[in-house]
Amino acid sequence: MSDQAADLQRSTVFIVDDESAVADSIALLLRSVGIQTQVFSSAAAFLDGYQPEAPGCLLLDVRMPRMSGLELQKEITSRGWSLPIIFITGHGDVPMAVEAMRAGATDFLQKPFNDNELIRRVQHALEQDLQDRAEQTQRRSILEQYGNLTTREREVAWMLHDGLANKAIALDLSLSERTVEQHRAQIMRKMQARSLAALVQMLTTIRQTQSARQN
Repeated sequence: MSDQAADLQRSTVFIVDDESAVADSIALLLRSVGIQTQVFSSAAAFLDGYQPEAPGCLLLDVRMPRMSGLELQKEITSRGWSLPIIFITGHGDVPMAVEAMRAGATDFLQKPFNDNELIRRVQHALEQDLQDRAEQTQRRSILEQYGNLTTREREVAWMLHDGLANKAIALDLSLSERTVEQHRAQIMRKMQARSLAALVQMLTTIRQTQSARQN
């Protein structure tokens, strides 16, 4: 079994639907193909029971009493939880589903839906979640490594990122070229970068992450 297949087996589809017969039917279908499920009868129950570190995806009914699917989506976003959401909609709910997609939902299924299509879309969402979590882990690692750089090393690192040669960096910072080479070696070691191209990619990731936080 591949690592991805093993990870998928540990993922869970969280089904939130106030109609227990519908939720149980979907859960039975998904379990029949080896996908773990957990059923919640309301948005509030999901918010109380979900652990953000748990990998998976959310299969969510648009129309529910008290807190709707769209309201739950907004609450999940406000809590900073990263979880692919597939909305289940009735015929009249398509405009709501479009609104949900604009707000970041992964997909939506219109009732009545085909079983194989549901399974396919769920599997795609689970794969997306695993990829997103791997990227988040990588970003955290890069930021931690970047935090170990001194102020001077960060200056040199960004100049390298911008394509400056050692000689140009030395001139700009009033350093010897030998000192710049030493800083560069320390940067590569601390960032665990095997090449300049890898370092540039890491720094690009840092810049994108910082920009996203500011927005």
